Amino acid sequence: MAPTVIEHLTTRLKQIGVTDVFGVPGDFSFALNDAVDNDPDMRWIGCCNELNAAYAADGYARVRGRAALCTTYGVGELSALCGVAGSYTEHLPVIHLVGMPSVSTQRARRIVHHTLGDGSFDAYADMTKPVVAASAVLTPENAACQIERCLEAALTRNRPVYIALPQDYADVPLAGELVCAPEAPQSDPGTLAAAIDAVAEKLDKAGTAVVLAGYLIARLGLREVAKGLLARTGLPFATMFMDKTALDETLPGYIGLYDGRIMNPDVRDFVEGCDCVLNLGALWSDFNTGAFTAKIDPSHMIAVMQHETRVGHATFCDVEMRDVMEGLARVVSPKPRSVVGPKGLGEPKGAPGERISPDYLYPRFEKFLREGDIVMAETGTISMGLGFARMPTGAEFFNQTLWGAIGWATPAAFGAAVAAPGRRTLLFTGEGSHQMTVQELGQFGRFGLKPVVFCLNNDGYLIERLLCKNPGSSYNDLAPWDYTQLPAAFGMPDWFCARATTNAELEEAMAKAERCGAGAYVEVVMDRMAASPLAKKLGESIRTLYGDK
Repeated sequence: MAPTVIEHLTTRLKQIGVTDVFGVPGDFSFALNDAVDNDPDMRWIGCCNELNAAYAADGYARVRGRAALCTTYGVGELSALCGVAGSYTEHLPVIHLVGMPSVSTQRARRIVHHTLGDGSFDAYADMTKPVVAASAVLTPENAACQIERCLEAALTRNRPVYIALPQDYADVPLAGELVCAPEAPQSDPGTLAAAIDAVAEKLDKAGTAVVLAGYLIARLGLREVAKGLLARTGLPFATMFMDKTALDETLPGYIGLYDGRIMNPDVRDFVEGCDCVLNLGALWSDFNTGAFTAKIDPSHMIAVMQHETRVGHATFCDVEMRDVMEGLARVVSPKPRSVVGPKGLGEPKGAPGERISPDYLYPRFEKFLREGDIVMAETGTISMGLGFARMPTGAEFFNQTLWGAIGWATPAAFGAAVAAPGRRTLLFTGEGSHQMTVQELGQFGRFGLKPVVFCLNNDGYLIERLLCKNPGSSYNDLAPWDYTQLPAAFGMPDWFCARATTNAELEEAMAKAERCGAGAYVEVVMDRMAASPLAKKLGESIRTLYGDK
């Protein structure tokens, strides 16, 4: 007997490694909710709202490589759309499952809840199309084919996909034949050979060369391939902000974070002075290039991206990143390694009784990090302060650099902790971002997870104060919360909580957070305009950041 539509969908999800589904239930999605909840090999991860669920799926996908999100029609899917768009922007395969009204309701154009009241039922699917790699509304006849098409798009393009299921089709047997899972994209052999030759020739002719290790290395599961290439060639490597920990920062050859003209002048001078820059999957965006202050001669640049390679002004299409990197490791001649090395943040500066300053806080955060940590750093000044900390072996740093939706980090940290409960999850957030999605804190306790949370309280939106014309504008103010009471209010009275205003209080709080055996929440209070060097430099670089050259 043929499997039902919902049985086939859940089977295929499990086969590609998706067993946790984040979401919020709803009447039109009950068939999807029940299928997950009743499957012994799957787990429903209920979230406080759909936006938080999308952010949590995003964080999960960063650790596990893929994730699933489930919402109800209309109100649910639109609430999640901002998070889905962020996953699209940052190359994360999130399978978005949406429960729809029944086909009989749609055909009759009935006016039902969660619709626009016009008898139309395709508006929301159309709204999602710019931020997904593929979309489908399943029927018994098309389900086998459309599920494969969407999953292939998610996993080969590393983007979200949208799969909607009318509620009355869930338990109907498939009418079409099962479809074999498509093969992964293959490089064109002739073009691949030409691309490898062109890259190798340029590298071999260069007196000096450096690798920019991009975020796609991690997204595509190519860390070991990249390590092999670096070991073979002896090339040094740097990362940009979005790409931090794409490769382990304790590997030989790591020289630090390249941020254009804004920070790290030694790294900048080395990278921009090289005869050849091999970009392995890094994006040339505003925050990644130090407000567009990165100055690398285009004729010196090689860009190996997911499905194409560019050498100077020549482009080789239909070549896969893995194939190019593996080919280069076989043919590129070794080069002497640079003596430039990463510096980290140094020692905290300040006396015990002094108010906490950036010069004390961020170096102290660096010392708090341990091997294998998952670091979720919120958009804003706190991630900018942490960006130049040197990460220990196996630690990963995540920031939503390109999409930059404040509020992302709290639920994303929850998703990451679900993905890797055996690792320590650290959440670094500013209080403005935290207020947007703070209720997801309660999920950590619900699922027995024990993160360490640092909430930086600057009395308002500090990054906005640095970028706007008038730092004192009222729109940068926030409601004053008693942050250390939040864990108990969200059902975690056993968490360690502390409020630190001086360096000594911070030291005591961090020491207790490490050994408390439960979740920990530390509010760090600093002066209103106390910002990290990068955040200040960014505020001084408004002309290049916003294109006013």
